[in-house]
Amino acid sequence: MPDALFADPRLAPLYDELEDDRDDLDPYLAMAHEFGVRRVLDVGCGTGTFACLLAERGYDVVGVDPAAASLEVARAKPFADRVRWLPGDATTLPPLTVELATMTANVAQVFLTDADWHATLRGIHAALGPGGRLVFETRDPARRGWERWSRERTFTEADIPGVGVVTTWCEVLAVALPLVTFRWTYAFASGETLTSDSTLRFRSRAEVAESLEHAGYRVEDVRDAPDRPGRELVFVARPLFGVRY
Repeated sequence: MPDALFADPRLAPLYDELEDDRDDLDPYLAMAHEFGVRRVLDVGCGTGTFACLLAERGYDVVGVDPAAASLEVARAKPFADRVRWLPGDATTLPPLTVELATMTANVAQVFLTDADWHATLRGIHAALGPGGRLVFETRDPARRGWERWSRERTFTEADIPGVGVVTTWCEVLAVALPLVTFRWTYAFASGETLTSDSTLRFRSRAEVAESLEHAGYRVEDVRDAPDRPGRELVFVARPLFGVRY
């Protein structure tokens, strides 16, 4: 099930307002240009920011996400009419062929079991044509990023049009590596408070590489994430064909 932040119709419209600095997407736009692709699959597209940026630049884009509330926000954005929006995930895709598949932000870490992660990788594999690439980021567990997810470090107050002042903060609920569970709290000026709990799986570089090989990929490159230098790994993998997995 998607987190409340993305699935709750009261919270999903706040995501873009609270995450207005999306320079983390710039490297993905640059790679789409670098690889010379035209057809892109955005897995876990959320509120559609990246998919719409691609569509604005003339790419043929498919965005898939299990959170209906987020897709509703996505469909209202400029250039959204140029995107094919699909409810679901990588395991429920209709037949299609793309040259690039992406998982931005924390998407690659929401798959907590090996079975779910493998099924996701295989679903994307089926959508990638020969010569295609899968690109995604994952936080390096060695950097222990969750230690900075405290109320003091994450406390934010924003005046959101049509909503009013919303105060937000994050607190870690449990660390049971490789899983970390945390909660975002949203306090509204009306006095209402909503929460969204999330759990991410932190896989090491070796774990990710092994899982990709197991799912029928070859790791082509591992890059740094410019927005979080030294804290994230950006994997570039190519599907292998003609081998049974």
